[in-house]
Amino acid sequence: MNATKRRAIYETLQSLNPHPTTELEYATPFELLIAVMLSAQATDVSVNKATRKLFPAANTPKALLALGEERVADYIKTIGLYRTKAKNVIATCEILLAQYEGVVPQTREALEGLPGVGRKTANVVLNTAFGQPTIAVDTHIFRVANRTGLAPGKDVRAVETALEKFTPSEFRQDAHHWLILHGRYVCKARRPECWHCVIEPLCEFKPKTPPPEL
Repeated sequence: MNATKRRAIYETLQSLNPHPTTELEYATPFELLIAVMLSAQATDVSVNKATRKLFPAANTPKALLALGEERVADYIKTIGLYRTKAKNVIATCEILLAQYEGVVPQTREALEGLPGVGRKTANVVLNTAFGQPTIAVDTHIFRVANRTGLAPGKDVRAVETALEKFTPSEFRQDAHHWLILHGRYVCKARRPECWHCVIEPLCEFKPKTPPPEL
């Protein structure tokens, strides 16, 4: 895919959604960090349902630590891998209080040093909470980048590198939000909905999916 077509894709997505953001519900960088940690192998909808109960009860490292692992687990038990996630949440709170005065750090290295925080989670927090132009690649973005030809790569790190290289600087802050939403609602895994895709004319996916028969 050439640079002109890539730019046109981002311009099209931007025209429809000028200020995209995560669908996770949060009010502080710490709440976002916890929500993203909980979202691994879970939907944003399921995470929001859990955090709507959890955060009013405890939404700071000190408060979650006081709540304890078992009670945290009880709040998030509707989410997959909830016991492991509860353990990581408590361990993360301990580190934040011991090393960062309860404040979420703003560097990738520090974030990735927290239990349950990988590169993707760190990228989401850096981008969404702190305005850094990072690109977090999940399964949706991996699929869209490869299927459309926007930034092909054999694994998520390769796609991240390609997106960082090929995404014009003015779109880098919002790129992963546009792509994840496009993958979630239009360029779906099993049956991409090409018949109402706004970037279909620019997409290099050959077997375009026809609309379902009425």
